[in-house]
Order: sequence, then C-alpha cells, then structure tokens
Amino acid sequence: MISGLLKFKIMANKLKEEYPTLPTFVGKDILSFKEATKYLDLSESSLYKLTSELKISFSKPNGGKLYFEKADLDNWMIQNKSKSVVEVENEILEKSIKNGRSKI
Repeated sequence: MISGLLKFKIMANKLKEEYPTLPTFVGKDILSFKEATKYLDLSESSLYKLTSELKISFSKPNGGKLYFEKADLDNWMIQNKSKSVVEVENEILEKSIKNGRSKI
C-alpha cells in the first residue's frame, strides 16, 4: 500500500516531467534559499533581512546554506491575517449568543 505522501511525490514527479517549467519547489517540503525567494515572491535581500532579524524560521546545517521548511513559509505568509466583514459579524453574533444577549 502506497502512503499519501509517496503518492503526492510520484504525482509531482510526473507533473515535472510533463511541465518542465514548473517551479523547482513543487512537491518539496524543504526549500533552498533561492527556491524560498521564488516561493515567497521576495527579493534575496528581503529574505536575508527576514532571516537576520529572525522573523522567519530557517535551518543552516553546518553553518552553510540556508534552508526553509515550506510549512514555516506558509505560516509566515498568513500571519497577521485580516478578517473579512462576514467573519467579524459571525464572531460578534457567536459572542452575543454565548453571553445570552441574542434576541434571534
């Protein structure tokens, strides 16, 4: 039986064969510095600044090149999320129901 991760990697390899212009980070969990700049759509200097200020997680094995976990990059991209009007209204409604103030 093939695991879900293995199936995903097999599909990613097939896509790379069929579409050689796909970004190199497709199907990878760990990205190089250059891949991370492309994935985040940031300049190299911007990413270096984020790492030097420790605003983004990274690994530097043996004091060499920088590597990033894609999940960490995803989390960084969605930090400080702004809520939509509908989300705010739903929160207010839920709190009023919880506090027994709703007259619906």
